[in-house]
Amino acid sequence: MGEVFESCVVGPSEETPRHALWVSNLDLVAARGFTPTVYFYRSGPAGPAGEAVAALKAALGRALVRFYPLAGRLGTDRSGRVRIECTGEGAAFSAARSDSTADEFARDFAPSPDLRRRFVPPADSADPPCPLLMLQVTFLKCGGMALGFAIHHLAFDGRGASLFIQTFSRIARGTDLASLPPPFFDRTLLRARSPPSVLFDHSDSTAFSDSNANNDNTAAAAIVSPVVTAHLALSKSQLQSLKSRCGSATGPATPRVSTFRAVVAHVWRCACIARGLAGDVQTQLYLPVDVRARLVPPLPAGYIGNAGIRTKAVLTVDELISSSFADIAETIQNAVDRVNDDYVRSFIDHLDTADANTLSRRGALPRTSLCAISWLGMPMHDADFGWGEPEFMSRAQMYGSGYVYLMSTPGNEGGVSVILGLENESMRLFKKIFYEEPACIEG
Repeated sequence: MGEVFESCVVGPSEETPRHALWVSNLDLVAARGFTPTVYFYRSGPAGPAGEAVAALKAALGRALVRFYPLAGRLGTDRSGRVRIECTGEGAAFSAARSDSTADEFARDFAPSPDLRRRFVPPADSADPPCPLLMLQVTFLKCGGMALGFAIHHLAFDGRGASLFIQTFSRIARGTDLASLPPPFFDRTLLRARSPPSVLFDHSDSTAFSDSNANNDNTAAAAIVSPVVTAHLALSKSQLQSLKSRCGSATGPATPRVSTFRAVVAHVWRCACIARGLAGDVQTQLYLPVDVRARLVPPLPAGYIGNAGIRTKAVLTVDELISSSFADIAETIQNAVDRVNDDYVRSFIDHLDTADANTLSRRGALPRTSLCAISWLGMPMHDADFGWGEPEFMSRAQMYGSGYVYLMSTPGNEGGVSVILGLENESMRLFKKIFYEEPACIEG
């Protein structure tokens, strides 16, 4: 962490409701920790740092009126079930200076525990009665700045966090909020049915293994397994070449293959090759699916809470290597298509009958598996606080090996960024075949 010159708690600028907010089973099954993200800006405000800090704190206070649960604390009810206590206490805010420059990160950016320690506020605990939001603004030597956020995963998923950042940044630059959906906090829309009706096998849907887990709860968390991370970019032309190999550019009769399926099919195959997995080994691709639009009726556009369910695609390594990209993409789509209203309701009911101690486990995946998370389509770079959009943003630290994040490149350039955590011994070969394997991609 840089030299911190201010640390305080920022509360809502107006009186906010005081009550307990029930959280759903999908919230309980989410990772029990803080999601660390960082936004890097090439240039910061023209005025003194103190003025920028005051302006950010004022905007945050107003944003916490609209998103008032974030000003609360994690709590429990009489039975011990976790809930959000809307107390209006506020969010932790700090300001720091660093001798780093934006160029240092633009050249070779990769999430890491060190990056998190430097730019994201530390959390002593992710258990009650912890805060739900912490943020740090860091003024860089080059005149740029970084904004680091730690948002408790029980409060938001990625889509909810994105809506909060959009709201916060628009308030800061004085832009109208009319085009943004109002936040919707009632999570009882995802309450289990009584009696429960479990229609599908969800035995493999509640937890990853804890072995070699990278604890995501604190900024000082150490990576137990030897994991390295990489930020890999695909240009618009590389992406088009890859999608054409999935059959999306062969004619009007060919179903269009999404960017997510095309890139993840490529990543999945490259990872299995780089890891040297035997041909008869089964490999799993876990896919968290946003269910907001898959429910009947759909959740409100501004639903705030966790609304994701994990499904998976399974192939043997030989099947994965020998299959066409079109076939791999179809396998991925079939896994996602299983997640409909019946499946979601069945899963929520299953969680109501599961052991509560298993619902918040999140650790490193087996070497045979990947988990691909899509931030594509989310306005992750819509974070202009008055000094322009960020040069780039990302998680500051990964969960562990096997986790993959996909996001659009800033500036609407048509490319895709891939953030990947992998075993150290596999990463070098992965990078090579990711860009150079003729059967995979032309660039």
